Order: sequence, then C-alpha cells, then structure tokens
Amino acid sequence: MANVAYAAYPGKTDKAKRKIWLNEHCEKLKHDTGAVELLIDEMDKLARKTSLTKTIKSNLDAALTYFKNHRHMMDYAGHEEKNLPIGSGITEAACKTLVKQRLCGSGMRWKDKGAKVILSLRALVQSKGRWQQFWDKVDQYGSQVVT
Repeated sequence: MANVAYAAYPGKTDKAKRKIWLNEHCEKLKHDTGAVELLIDEMDKLARKTSLTKTIKSNLDAALTYFKNHRHMMDYAGHEEKNLPIGSGITEAACKTLVKQRLCGSGMRWKDKGAKVILSLRALVQSKGRWQQFWDKVDQYGSQVVT
C-alpha cells in the first residue's frame, strides 16, 4: 500500500500527505466492506497518470496486480465481524509452537513419516479438546495393529 501512496502523492515534499493517505486507506480496507474494490478502482486511475516515474509506475502496477489477484481474500471487514484473524501472526506462532519447537531440537533428524506422526499427535495435544476426541474415536472404533 505504501507504493500506492507514492503513486497518489509522488512529490518529495508530499511525505505527510502520503502518510495520511496510507492511514486512511488502510483503515477503510480493514473496516469497510467493499473497500478493496474502491481501492482497485483508485489504483486503476492512478496507473493512467502520465507524470509517474518508471519506478513508481512499476510498483503501482505490481500492487494493482496483487490486489486484483487476491481481492477474494481481502474481505477484512467480514473477517473482523466473524472474529477471524487477518494477519499471519497466529499462523506463524502456531508453526513455531507446533513444528519448530518439536522438530528442531539439537541433533534431531526426522524422516517425513515420523515427523508427520509426531506433528499430528502434537496438534491433538495442543488443541483444546482434540486429544479426548481422538481417544473417544479409538474407543469407539478400535485401532488397527500395523506390523
């Protein structure tokens, strides 16, 4: 989005205007349904400006392509309504907790099959209620003995 702000206010003395533009548009994108479509329209208009430098135009085109290709995932207002995460922090923390801490200990080496089994069990243990659900299924259906 910062690259789009440069397209909106490309002047060297426009830093304050760029900052205001960026804050307003990020806020709209996060809280207003349909804001992504309005932003894409605005980027299309900016892309037709002839006064943009080659670098700013290239960065704007890249941002426009990204927004058009990912618009279906950018319903941040809808995600906020449903209390869904909109950042990658939760996923990154889960990867660190589930995978990195378990598989990357000193001297550890894993084959795919062993790592898959350990991570499946770890995910069950770390997820509230899932460990008991797992054992309830085992009790209900039994388990096969693999030789």
